[in-house]
Order: sequence, then structure tokens, then C-alpha cells
Amino acid sequence: MARDPRVFVFDHVSLGVADLDRAASFYDACLAPLGYVRLWRVARAVGYGPEGYAAEAPFALVDGGADARAPGRGAHVAFVAPSREAVDAFHAAALATGGTDEGPPGIRENYDPGYYAAFVRDPDGHRLEAVLHES
Repeated sequence: MARDPRVFVFDHVSLGVADLDRAASFYDACLAPLGYVRLWRVARAVGYGPEGYAAEAPFALVDGGADARAPGRGAHVAFVAPSREAVDAFHAAALATGGTDEGPPGIRENYDPGYYAAFVRDPDGHRLEAVLHES
């Protein structure tokens, strides 16, 4: 599936994790409500994207072992959500599978009146967001 370069800024994003099995279980749970599934798994990585996606997985986890470190506080990955319910389910699934709350689901007026989002940290310390841009 060819990507329109005017729509995508990045080809893909990868995060290093200390325990690939733990991370895959976490991301399987919290990305499912957003419509993203595990596309593949190899010995040292797992790839995610929309079901049936045939190009490079837009999001991947790479086994970094004990050397894996999350970037500093200013970095985070934001996933597109299809609905408020999906944002809510992402947040709940993340907390239920070892993530920590960084901001519950809700409107973020300081960004935009239609910015509905939730923020979490995964078990490796990566800051994640699920966001719906309402009109």
C-alpha cells in the first residue's frame, strides 16, 4: 500500500523496550480500541498498524534489553483515535496492563476546544497519547 507523502510525515516510529513480551501485551491491549493491531512479530521486534496494512508497520517495538531507555519528559507518541470512547478505552486498557496515568480522558481546551485526549506512560516509561480532533 503506497502512502501519500502529503499525508504522512514519518514512515514509521520505533520504541526500544526492555521486555518485548511485556511491551507487546501492553500495546496489544491499549492500541486495539484505536483500531491498531499487531501486524507481525519477529525475534526482536513487533509491528503495529491498521488491520490489513501491507506497507512498513507505522509503529514498532524493538527489543533493546537492559539498554532500552525511554526518552526524556518532552518526548511522546500520539495515536489517532476514531472516537471519544476509543480514547477512554485506550486509557483504561493502558492502566489495566501496567501503564501509569499522565492525564485522564478529556477535552484539552489549552490545545483546542475539540482536542479530546488521554495520556499514559507505558511500562518502559514512554509517554503515549490517544487523541481525537473534533470539529
